[in-house]
Amino acid sequence: MGRRPKWGRPIDGVLLLNKDGGMTSNSALQQAKRLFFAKRAGHTGSLDPLATGLLPICFGESTKFSQFLLDADKRYLSTFRLGVKTETSDCDGEIVEEQSANHVTAQMVEDLLPQFRGVIRQTPSIYSALKYQGKPLYQWAREGADLPPEARKEREITIYEYEVIAFRSASQCGSGDLKSYPEVDVSVHCSKGTYIRTLAEDLGELLGVGAHVIRLHRQMAGPFEDAHAVSLGELQVEKGDGEPECLDHHLLPIDAPIASVAKVEITTDMASYFRQGQAVMSTQAYRCAEEGDMVRVCSEDGQFLGVGELHDGNIEPKRIVNF
Repeated sequence: MGRRPKWGRPIDGVLLLNKDGGMTSNSALQQAKRLFFAKRAGHTGSLDPLATGLLPICFGESTKFSQFLLDADKRYLSTFRLGVKTETSDCDGEIVEEQSANHVTAQMVEDLLPQFRGVIRQTPSIYSALKYQGKPLYQWAREGADLPPEARKEREITIYEYEVIAFRSASQCGSGDLKSYPEVDVSVHCSKGTYIRTLAEDLGELLGVGAHVIRLHRQMAGPFEDAHAVSLGELQVEKGDGEPECLDHHLLPIDAPIASVAKVEITTDMASYFRQGQAVMSTQAYRCAEEGDMVRVCSEDGQFLGVGELHDGNIEPKRIVNF
């Protein structure tokens, strides 16, 4: 084997990482990048440090298609503690208010959830990773900045499913002399841009007792599920003192994030033009897609070339894979 470049391997593909709690998404990304000795990598939507679960990581050319996962629907399992409000709406923040929630029942929670289903408007948390003037909101918050309303504009999101999985009363959550509060486990299937912490906070407000997130696990992101994800610890054990190539079997194909997009094959001659960024004609494309649709473009031998849009009988390149 020849001498390795200092800057990493030019590998391509998607890793389904099961992020551990207590680390940032960027820390998880950097550790995975080192394990694979990858030249280029990016994740597809941050998870809070307390959160666990699915964090797809794109290596090399697959980073060009990470936006499809950023825009994809997500599914979460979360636990809300009722009766306690925190500065950050999760258990990492300082407690700002406590009140008894002993009267809250599972049915009271169930009765409120329909208000959150469907298309709703949500104000992002001041402690979110959403950026204002190029800096995450949580950094502004920690600096005590007084931000204008436009920094946290309401956004339209869609909650496809929002269900109670389990409810535990304060007495069921008690431990010794420690003060206890009710907890509710929920499952949420939502569109991009949804903040589970804000759902907890808003539910607590409607109940009149406050609430915050104490557990959060991402089960699904677009076409991917956590059942197929691997943890950093598992990768480290598997690699041991070996070469990073031994981990490559965990990588999904470059076009895995867009596997649901209609696939179109073009001739070898057309492929050369497409690779140069030129539009190519295709009648086949209109059998599986419509004007303005995005299509996944492959050569006759099955090699993935990129994605394009259908316009006036042509496939116009939008993202091209470079090899």
